[in-house]
Amino acid sequence: MRRRPITTRILLTLVLAVGCAAPVWAGFEEGLAAYERADYATTVKEWRPLAEQGDPMAQHHLGWLYVIGRGVPQDYEEAVRWFRKAAEQGDGDAQTNLGSLYFLGDQLPQDYTEALKWLRAAADQDHPLAQTKLGIMYYEDGKGVLQDRVQVHMWFSLAAAQGSELADAFRGELTKQMIPAQLAEAQRLAREWMPKGK
Repeated sequence: MRRRPITTRILLTLVLAVGCAAPVWAGFEEGLAAYERADYATTVKEWRPLAEQGDPMAQHHLGWLYVIGRGVPQDYEEAVRWFRKAAEQGDGDAQTNLGSLYFLGDQLPQDYTEALKWLRAAADQDHPLAQTKLGIMYYEDGKGVLQDRVQVHMWFSLAAAQGSELADAFRGELTKQMIPAQLAEAQRLAREWMPKGK
């Protein structure tokens, strides 16, 4: 039996684990079970109708199938189409993925305005990966926003508070480059920050 590369398995497992926190319904579980059996045609057969009916979790996961090319041809434009449908309904994982694709620009035209829009939407929902990526945007001058170490530190702090080791490591390095007033302001902003809608 051919095994999937470990990075793909880990990535999809993380994505599916986050998405499965939402209520599960008939069709989605069957698609997930089919995915675990490497029966990708059945996975698509189960998830596509749910996605077409407007379910954001199914839309997000169908988008991932297009990113990794399982059960469907690898197609980043189609992935973006499904991610966008889920993101417009407030799905933080889809917003993060959509923002990431636009930020990287590896398979799609790079668009920092779109990247910022979607990463900010997810970060405002307290999504740690989006918060980390938003911090990176503020760190890299000219990548959609002006460089702002206070904002970088704040976003990394928020993500680190949720257990992001990557954000914690970035924050540790950044702290060495900041003057005390910047650090105090970043810490104040992180303490006072509240997710949107809470």
